[in-house]
Amino acid sequence: MSRFSNLEFQSQPEEESQGDAAVKDEAYYLAEARAGFEAGRFEGALRSFSKVLEFNPQNTGAWSGQVRMLIELQEYREAKIWADKALERFPHDPELLAAKAVALGRLGDLKAALAFSDAAIEERGETPYVWLARGDVLLARRERHAEFCFERAVGFAPRDWLVHWLASRVYYFYEKFSLALKLASQALALETSRAVLWLQVGYCQQALGLIGAARSSFEQAQQLSPVGTPADQALIELGQIGFWRPLWSRWRRWWNP
Repeated sequence: MSRFSNLEFQSQPEEESQGDAAVKDEAYYLAEARAGFEAGRFEGALRSFSKVLEFNPQNTGAWSGQVRMLIELQEYREAKIWADKALERFPHDPELLAAKAVALGRLGDLKAALAFSDAAIEERGETPYVWLARGDVLLARRERHAEFCFERAVGFAPRDWLVHWLASRVYYFYEKFSLALKLASQALALETSRAVLWLQVGYCQQALGLIGAARSSFEQAQQLSPVGTPADQALIELGQIGFWRPLWSRWRRWWNP
């Protein structure tokens, strides 16, 4: 069964058993969704945003969160479908308009993506995400001024590691690895105790060929993570690169004396 089949909210929230230690209400699932998002657990965050909507279908933040998690999971068609569902209810919500713009941009519908990004800004969408989305769309269109958009996003919350991390992820997606590393490093300077930031720095370093630095970053992430997390897999994959790189170098020297 598709993981998207259960996103639509039900007519009534689930009943909680009397033995539950916490009251699992709208606020509980919203906190769970945010925690999952900030840890890079996008599947879990997606489910939690869906649970929020079971309790409160008018929560626009949960609608936009649901779309954004689908984008992070690279499920762009599903993201567009759910953005359309949300915009039927809230046609002027700037973050929903921005999220649909990103989904369209990544699907290659660049004209429509820019139109929805414009609409998000016209709706007084002065939030970090609206400008992160704008930068995403401009990078998809290979236009200039994307960097200004990310600077604008960070300017709304200069001490918030999350905004820096998200901007880094966008740059990384479009293979702007040096810029991605710069922003990931800024995020890490603000918050050193999050494995997801060490991972992002490591991914950027690896993409730039900084294998030793990437290994150190992944090891830091591993120390902050439970067993079996992405840090373990990142180190395994990095080890494979380390194994093949000397062989590749010798092969090149052999054929290019």
